[in-house]
Amino acid sequence: MWLTLLLVPEGWLWVVYAFVLFRIFDILKPWPINWLDKRVKGGFGIMIDDVLAGVMAWIVLQLTAGLMG
Repeated sequence: MWLTLLLVPEGWLWVVYAFVLFRIFDILKPWPINWLDKRVKGGFGIMIDDVLAGVMAWIVLQLTAGLMG
């Protein structure tokens, strides 16, 4: 989640949007998160899919912020 909040625009709506994006990517696990989740085992596998969900949510957040401002 902290990766998603990196350079988040100012305001509570952006923080809520970041949280929702992270949860969507973390729960739905689109490719390549799903691929990693199935192939990487152990503690590293548990963490790496969260990291990738955070990165993908960050990309969407930054693209949205760029389009709006």
